[in-house]
This record gives sequence, C-alpha cells and structure tokens, in this order.
Amino acid sequence: MPAPARKFLPRRPLSPREAERQELLHALASTRTQINQAYGSFNTASDGDLIESYVYEINALQARYNYLLRRVKELEAAP
Repeated sequence: MPAPARKFLPRRPLSPREAERQELLHALASTRTQINQAYGSFNTASDGDLIESYVYEINALQARYNYLLRRVKELEAAP
C-alpha cells in the first residue's frame, strides 16, 4: 500500500528582525570557519612575513566575530 502523500505547509515569512538574526548567525559561522583556517595556515607557516600576516588576519577575524556576536546579543535582548 503506498504511503499517503505528505502535505507541506508554506513557510511563514521571517520577520525582518529574525531575518537579520539568521544572517548574523550565518556570518558568525562563516567567520568562525575562516578563523580556524587562518589558525591552520598560521600553524604551518615558516616565513616570518607570512606568520605576521596570519597574526593580523586572525586578529581582524576575531574582531569581526566579536562584532557579530555583540550584534546577535543586542538583537536578542531588544524587545
């Protein structure tokens, strides 16, 4: 006997606030991945200039990550 057809309800459109939150969470995940990649490259680099460039890259990515995290917290705390 065939399985009954499943009915899918259309998704409710996200509020602008929830859409922004989702975008921020996606950016956080992406930035975290970039930080991990930069640390991986830093750990394998042997040239002084290259090491220095990874230090700056990691610091910049961590600053971006902190900003995004702060924005998510502000968005969740706002009424």
